[in-house]
Amino acid sequence: MLNIVLFGPPGSGKGTQAKFLEEKYQTPQISTGDLFRFNLKNETELGALVKSYMDKGQLVPDEVTTNMLVDHLENNPNPQGYIFDGYPRTTSQAEALDRILTDKYDSEVTITLALVVDDEILVQRLLERGKTSGRADDVDETIIRDRITEYYTKTAIVAEHYKAQGKWVEIDGVGTIEDITEKLNAAIKEVL
Repeated sequence: MLNIVLFGPPGSGKGTQAKFLEEKYQTPQISTGDLFRFNLKNETELGALVKSYMDKGQLVPDEVTTNMLVDHLENNPNPQGYIFDGYPRTTSQAEALDRILTDKYDSEVTITLALVVDDEILVQRLLERGKTSGRADDVDETIIRDRITEYYTKTAIVAEHYKAQGKWVEIDGVGTIEDITEKLNAAIKEVL
C-alpha cells in the first residue's frame, strides 16, 4: 500500500496537490475538510459540532476527527492505499493512524509530505479563497491567523513523530502548481 500524508497549514495547497497525487497513484484522497463539509452540508449532528469549532478557527477535537476517518475507511476500503489530507494534525491522531493502518491493512504510512509556505502568503491565499468559498473561517484575517498559529502549535510535535520514523519530507509550497506537484512526485519516487 502507498499511504501518503500531506501536511501544510491552511491555504498551503494540500487539497489541490492531493487531487494530482490521487490521479497519478490511483489512491483515493481522504480530506478531513471534505468529510467535515459533507457533514456540514447535510446538517448532521457531527456537522453542527464541527461548525462550532471551525467558526472559531479551531481544529476539531482528535476523537471526533478520528472516528469520522474510521467510518470513512470502513465504507470506502482501498487496498492500494490512501492520500491523507488534513489528518493527522496531532500526535494522538498520528498514533491513531499508525494503529488503524496496522490493524486494518497490515500497512503503515509510506511518506509524509509537508508543504512549507510563508504565513503572509497563506493569509492572502485564504482571504482570496474566502471571496468565493462561502467559508466563514476564510474571510476574517484574525481567524485565519489563529488557524495558522494553531496549526503550527498542534502539528510541530507531529513532525517529530514522523521525523523519528524517517518519513518526514518538507516541500517548498510556493511556485506554480505544476512545480510543486513535480517536487512532491520526486519525493515519493525516493521511497518507492
